[in-house]
Amino acid sequence: MALRITGLKLPLTADESSLPERAARALRIRAEDIAGLRLVRTSLDARKKQDIYYACTVEVQLHSPLEKRILGKALPGVEAAQPREPVCWPIGEKDLDAPIAVVGLGPGGLFAAHALASQGYVPLVIERGRPVTERSIHVERFFAGGPLDPDSNVMFGEGGAGAFSDGKLTTRIKDPWAHWVLELLAAHGAPKEILVQAKPHLGTDRLVQVVQALREDIQAKGGQVCFQTKLTGLVSKAGRLTALELETPQGKRMQPVSACILAIGQGARDTYRMLHTAGLDMQPKAFAVGVRAEHPRALIDQAQFGAFAGHPRLGAAEYQLTARHGSRGVYTFCMCPGGVVVASSSAPGQVVTNGMSYHARDGRNSNAAIVVQVEPKDFGYHPLDGLRFQEELEQAAFRLGGGDYTAPAQRICDFLQGDPPGPFGGVRPTYRPGVAARSLSQCLPDFVTAGIQEGIRQFARKLQGYDLPDGVLTGVESRTSAPVRILRDVTGQAPAMAGLYPVGEGAGYAGGIVSAAVDGLRAAERLMAVYKPIH
Repeated sequence: MALRITGLKLPLTADESSLPERAARALRIRAEDIAGLRLVRTSLDARKKQDIYYACTVEVQLHSPLEKRILGKALPGVEAAQPREPVCWPIGEKDLDAPIAVVGLGPGGLFAAHALASQGYVPLVIERGRPVTERSIHVERFFAGGPLDPDSNVMFGEGGAGAFSDGKLTTRIKDPWAHWVLELLAAHGAPKEILVQAKPHLGTDRLVQVVQALREDIQAKGGQVCFQTKLTGLVSKAGRLTALELETPQGKRMQPVSACILAIGQGARDTYRMLHTAGLDMQPKAFAVGVRAEHPRALIDQAQFGAFAGHPRLGAAEYQLTARHGSRGVYTFCMCPGGVVVASSSAPGQVVTNGMSYHARDGRNSNAAIVVQVEPKDFGYHPLDGLRFQEELEQAAFRLGGGDYTAPAQRICDFLQGDPPGPFGGVRPTYRPGVAARSLSQCLPDFVTAGIQEGIRQFARKLQGYDLPDGVLTGVESRTSAPVRILRDVTGQAPAMAGLYPVGEGAGYAGGIVSAAVDGLRAAERLMAVYKPIH
């Protein structure tokens, strides 16, 4: 029997080699009684800036049978370790008469396809964009002022929108598959520390490599991946999906399928419109819009870590802030320590911002979205009204920036005071292709402008210096989550079309890399319970 100890304190002045001795003290035994120790979880506790440390959870094996005696003492934070359940996939009885298709190669589709391929189902993966290596070239070209490729950009292509982000792997869901997602990432090149960190992240540089490795594993296991292939229609018979209409570089074709996992991502607005025309049940969903805020990384580090700022074991500081403006929530979103603001446009004539950082998180600025909640009452109750609302914001930002994907940006002091934009000061904007000093209120609804202004004031009372006059706001941040939900029943299928399984962030059921991946895995699991593997 192993023992689990939670809340084991590891100061910044100590390293993990001291954990056995610290565990022995917590168990009130000798260090030599410990036969083995495994670090299960580590979480930074910076609530008291004069005493920052890592809170660790460990599991220990003992040389002698002391476990029952120790458990009988009811020591704080000590309990019997529970063995993890092994991964066990179901096997159905129905023969496949056509492939199982997976549409979209973001986290939801990628992990669904990997699970199916691993169990012998030979999935057919449809991705409108390019492989991640080619996609990276197109993204960098656009950042440098080149043309926008509508199907190969920060939103579309292998890896989905998460491939060009901070690569956060935190999630609020309590699904046991979440740890399996981390294990798969680690098995395909992610750093092993993501398995124990309370707030793991990869950074876009590591994530790109892992995504490619997972896709190559799908192909090695028999899965077929079709890039530059767009879903343009659904064919059904007697209320059941029978085929996909696809647009390929060679022209249109019909692809018979037994089922389809639909993991389109939230940027595929043309696909949403096609699905609505096809009769799928959809409804508008609340989301949030706003701007990206940039501060010097050193200022955020100092505010969060005090005298420990710059300590090599801490790295760049994170924050997550909330406020209220009337009945609306205002909050920071997708915080990127030591990162950059990126151009996330996926269609001509639109400016969209997002945040991205590399694994080292060593950029000069830290950024996060400041967003205000919006609901159907703000934009309309038709299923596609949220898409229209987003597009109008993005088009307004495009025009305000000058019409060449330059983004409108403004100093925090000018934005708070409602003054005309002055020249940028000590904080240099990181958005490429570039920014133009503009009044952001000209491309935002009044209630969003007021909400961000109030949010910044409230945030500054929680995080010193957040209202830094030279801080930079860049607009617009409009794609925090999908503005529409594709309905599904208790079996995970679209009610109007059996065999179609909407999953992930684009379907309105996830909010990040891990939760989208888990949603995809659950759909794959449901299909495995119905069908036999091919081999």
